[in-house]
Amino acid sequence: MQTNNFEHPLNEKVRIYLRLEYLIRQMQSSCQKTDHWQHQIFFRALFDLLEILEQIQLKAELAKDLTQQASQLKRWLDVPGVDQQALLDLLDKLELMQRQLMTASRLGQELRNDRFLCGIKQRFSIPGGSCCFDLPALHHWLHLPLVHKQSDMTNWLEAISEITNALQLWLRLTREQGQFQAQVARGGFFQHDTDDACLLRIQICPSYGVYPMISGHRNRFSIRFIPFEDGAPIADTIEFKLAIC
Repeated sequence: MQTNNFEHPLNEKVRIYLRLEYLIRQMQSSCQKTDHWQHQIFFRALFDLLEILEQIQLKAELAKDLTQQASQLKRWLDVPGVDQQALLDLLDKLELMQRQLMTASRLGQELRNDRFLCGIKQRFSIPGGSCCFDLPALHHWLHLPLVHKQSDMTNWLEAISEITNALQLWLRLTREQGQFQAQVARGGFFQHDTDDACLLRIQICPSYGVYPMISGHRNRFSIRFIPFEDGAPIADTIEFKLAIC
């Protein structure tokens, strides 16, 4: 059955992590496209990512989160039935990611020093500022051979590989901590108490014609399902699946 999938952070740190993941996915996807309009999406996502990294120092915080994940996983080493080799491999990967993150230079610094990126970044903050008359250098780059452009974009992605790899691993492990369970919202409303949660994941059938508005924190949250169409009725009971991570 087709479902709409939603995620909602329950603290500010995870909110930032999800935004970074969202931007990195945009960059990775548009890098593979041949249309130069898609390549402009790459730059917008890249500059948004650099803006976040400029405002918030994430390296030490993310490294600490990887260390905490490793500590939690080590508790399973003596549990019967656990695949010990797979667990040891995962612990080695966490240690490697944490070490690479801490030894890396300031996140995004190589991109900040890139002459071409520096020359076009400011105009991207202006509505329509990436027009050819505003940014002739970008217009020239967009009409370079595809192999040249993809090489540049791959190199720019490689410059943030430490945070990309660490972030993807932490979010994957965090998501895997929560199992989807069937729930029911009566009159479009659902609330629940929890214990130190940081992320909610929701799956809902699109036939209901609703989307979730979520509020709360790590110990308590509520979900109100809102009709997408104005004036549309809400089902008496809305069945959905929820994972608390």
